[in-house]
Amino acid sequence: ELMTVPKIALVADSTCDIPEALVEQYGIAVIPTYVIWGEEQFRDRIDLQAPEFYRRLETDPVYPSSSHPTPGDFLALYQRLCDEGATDIVVLTVSSAMSGTCNAAQQASAGVSVPVHVIDSKGPTMSLGWQVLAAARAREAGGDVKAVIAAAEDARSRMVQLVYMESIEYLHKGGRIGNAVNLLGTLLKIKPVVYIDHNSGLVEVETAVRTRTRGIETLYKGFFKRLDTSKPLHVAVLHGDVPEEAEALAERIREEFHPQELLINITGPVLGINTGPRALALAGYTEA
Repeated sequence: ELMTVPKIALVADSTCDIPEALVEQYGIAVIPTYVIWGEEQFRDRIDLQAPEFYRRLETDPVYPSSSHPTPGDFLALYQRLCDEGATDIVVLTVSSAMSGTCNAAQQASAGVSVPVHVIDSKGPTMSLGWQVLAAARAREAGGDVKAVIAAAEDARSRMVQLVYMESIEYLHKGGRIGNAVNLLGTLLKIKPVVYIDHNSGLVEVETAVRTRTRGIETLYKGFFKRLDTSKPLHVAVLHGDVPEEAEALAERIREEFHPQELLINITGPVLGINTGPRALALAGYTEA
């Protein structure tokens, strides 16, 4: 008798910044985070698209905030996936040190009849996105739930992410300055470069610079020195609505490192609240 392959549903929150074509290709269920702007509430990447978000961020005197999906939002999605025949649900979320999303996903899991496996990606944007894609590829290769979760964890163990910000102002306004509070002395003059600690899930300061050119150079060097570039590389270039600069950075990476996979995407609104317009980030990992 042929074994039936269990139907594993994959869920990611919308901060994952996975390009839409790959979300569709792999059948990933994306649950939106909310962007709250004054009296208005938008569902990330559904009611509010990234380019329009950045344009408004630069002109609107009201600063937006974000709110994670509720347990009720997760429960409704889990129930829909069950109705579609899921026998297991694997959920990957933005770092629990940055958001209550992970907690909400866990709370909702009690309400459904199938096992729900909630994984804290310990990072934002494509740190999360790459783990989701690794899980999706393991699922596509016929892996069981254990293999799918292991693929995400394996990618996370070698994940690197650095972010260059045009100003520290947005981190400050977004209330996410955390350990970077010691930089506040020279507040708006400096351009921070931060990295994600994938053990703690927290943002740490790499350095702070005074010019954009130096900032992008620091981002590039800091990123690649943390990776074993002799192995197959998966790299994402994320940007705060500066597509030409992201493309130039990607071209440089192609020429110098010949990655196996290179993606470019605009950083979604939720992270953009904290990183601001014209930010650039690199997120990626090497295969074992």
